[in-house]
Amino acid sequence: MDSPLSALMRAYLWLLCLGGSLFLAALPATVMAQQYPSRPIRMITPSPPGGSVDFLSRTVSQHLARVYGVPVIVDNRAGASAVIGTELLAKSAPDGYTLMLGYSTHATNPIFIKKLPYDTLNDFAGVVHVGDIPLLLVVHPSVAATSVRELIALARARPGQLQFAAGAAGGGPSMAGLLLRQLAQVDVVQVSYKGNAPALTDLLGGQVTMMFDTINTSIQFAKAGRLRPLAVTSVKRSSLAPELPTMIEAGLPGFDVRAWFGVFAPARTPREIIQKLNAEINRGLSDPATRARLPADGVELVGGTPADFDNFIRAEMARWPKIIKAPD
Repeated sequence: MDSPLSALMRAYLWLLCLGGSLFLAALPATVMAQQYPSRPIRMITPSPPGGSVDFLSRTVSQHLARVYGVPVIVDNRAGASAVIGTELLAKSAPDGYTLMLGYSTHATNPIFIKKLPYDTLNDFAGVVHVGDIPLLLVVHPSVAATSVRELIALARARPGQLQFAAGAAGGGPSMAGLLLRQLAQVDVVQVSYKGNAPALTDLLGGQVTMMFDTINTSIQFAKAGRLRPLAVTSVKRSSLAPELPTMIEAGLPGFDVRAWFGVFAPARTPREIIQKLNAEINRGLSDPATRARLPADGVELVGGTPADFDNFIRAEMARWPKIIKAPD
């Protein structure tokens, strides 16, 4: 029979071995993070070249390439409301060398696409919420409405006759139009396009009545008199058009729609690497040159922790199904 001292010594040695095993298990991730990055990084961009997603993807990639001293390659994988690029990220190795600049459809695709080739909640890790761009409600100059209230009155007087143009289902312009339809209780018809650019082209030509478009794109046409701006969709007024009311100020409480953008990594990417990327991208967003340039392009910088971004995604995914019912 062991003496109490021998039993105590054996327990001590067991705890020592357990602690050593846990230390060794954590060591590879720590070493990987210390050496990261040691080779090129790929930034998947689930949209075509040009446009806000591509612009912000390149902005973040250029900053990381500059500070890390390795190439950060923007890989445009457009199609299927960002599903193609997002599936590619889900199937990539969780080592920090494949990232994605995702946007609003990431949270709304589950409403419109019943069988996604990935699990939106469990296959990704949020790195950082880069920023938001408010949408601008614009109408063709031929429309007899100079305010949101007048537009709503016109839509109620002509049910089913006014159309709002939108790109991919689940994108900001589409969700804003559907939210207008619900909150204002008006019968306006969505006209879908392959992207926001052709939708805006038809609005400029008078083929459709109105559109919610990213403010940095449509404000130039509003200033030129080719479109009439009515309101912005963010909670606060935009610095690009401070004279325009928000949709909330225009009489629709709860109307808050923004095109948002953020960096994702595959799930199971070591937290040390996620934290390292988060800190560096936040540092880039705090750079005076960035803070002067991006807001001038309509981007409202956000930043924050990975947990902040994950919580935001979960809130968006919980919010929209309560507002918008998926089509049958």
